[in-house]
Amino acid sequence: MLAWASYDWANSAFSTTVVTALFPIFFKNYWSRGADVAVSTAQLGFSHSLVSALLAGLSPVFGALADRGSGKKTFLLLFTLLGILGTALFPSVAEGDWPRAIALFVVANIGFMGANTFYDALLCNVAERDRMEFASAFGFALGYLGGGLLFLFNVVTITKPEWFGFPDKAEATRFAFLSVAVWWAVFAIPTFLFVPEHRPGSARPEKIPLRRLVFTGAKQLWGTLLELRRRKYLGLFLLAYFFYIDGVNTIIKMSVDYGMSIGFKAEGLIVAILIVQFVGFPATLAFGWIAGRVGAKRALFACISVYILGTVWAYFMTEEREFYVLAVMIALVQGGIQSISRAVFARMIPQDQAGEFFGFYNMLGKFSAVLGPLLMAVVSLISRDPRHSILSVILLFVIGAAILAKVPVAEPREP
Repeated sequence: MLAWASYDWANSAFSTTVVTALFPIFFKNYWSRGADVAVSTAQLGFSHSLVSALLAGLSPVFGALADRGSGKKTFLLLFTLLGILGTALFPSVAEGDWPRAIALFVVANIGFMGANTFYDALLCNVAERDRMEFASAFGFALGYLGGGLLFLFNVVTITKPEWFGFPDKAEATRFAFLSVAVWWAVFAIPTFLFVPEHRPGSARPEKIPLRRLVFTGAKQLWGTLLELRRRKYLGLFLLAYFFYIDGVNTIIKMSVDYGMSIGFKAEGLIVAILIVQFVGFPATLAFGWIAGRVGAKRALFACISVYILGTVWAYFMTEEREFYVLAVMIALVQGGIQSISRAVFARMIPQDQAGEFFGFYNMLGKFSAVLGPLLMAVVSLISRDPRHSILSVILLFVIGAAILAKVPVAEPREP
């Protein structure tokens, strides 16, 4: 389990340092310098939507290929290398060259999110059904801790560039992007070396020649669609997940941009992200325990409720210290809603078809990451007020909760 979870420790550096913090700040202040805040918010939102749309259509096919071709770890490696390469090239982007910055952001995100399809599918190989909440929460918790530690180092580097021999904050930020690529590469190694490709005792997936992989994957994709139609409760859960995780992903990806758009300083927003990381580590572990006591469904409703309250708070807040309180609120539930959702889904699916079903799971996660940032981008351009754009996210949580209420979620039996 530790070797599997080490990948969360590795790739969360990208999610925290690049996606949530440095890219939005550097994009607004350096790569899009001089642009209207509403326009730069729209550019960032559209870029998130583009990469999510590209991955959404490919995720279920890749998942099916992994199951039939015994290739979970192979595809995980390929996408990991793509993400690392895209991240390592960020320092080469010149000031004002926002199109190239967006292009690399798309490439790196494709690597990051594509790899997660195969990483999530490996959960079924390292944990039994009644331990999946704990295993999933353990992975996310390590991600918060690992991502937070590297981010803390990068914050110090950027704040005090002279301590590390950098001439200014811009050069220190370029180094921070490179450090993420190195961190991701090094700490992903245990997953590739020690995590089994298939569950012990189960039949090994068949080996399929490369020329037949795409056809085989597409055929199995159709079979998965038919299986989802038969398992209506599973499809209903995926629909609920689509909406509420859309809200979660939108908050993660657009919160820093939103804070800058309403006048908060970048330094204060970075402190808020650090709060999320280090509060999120114990909170995620705690939610894994709470879900086992009160039930996964009740735990998910609690998380969604906190997100709705937090979004309303974000609309009205005017001081940076309010952003810190909001960061604590979100940190208490962010890892919980992610880890519990992944564990509930893992228990609901056929274990020998984990790759293709997690392909669907991640597909909906990608599609949901299309709708939220796109909604914020459009509302921002129409209203010219970023506060209206953040308020629109509440709709996603409400719809997700309403559908989740209709899903019968089976809880693991007590040992």
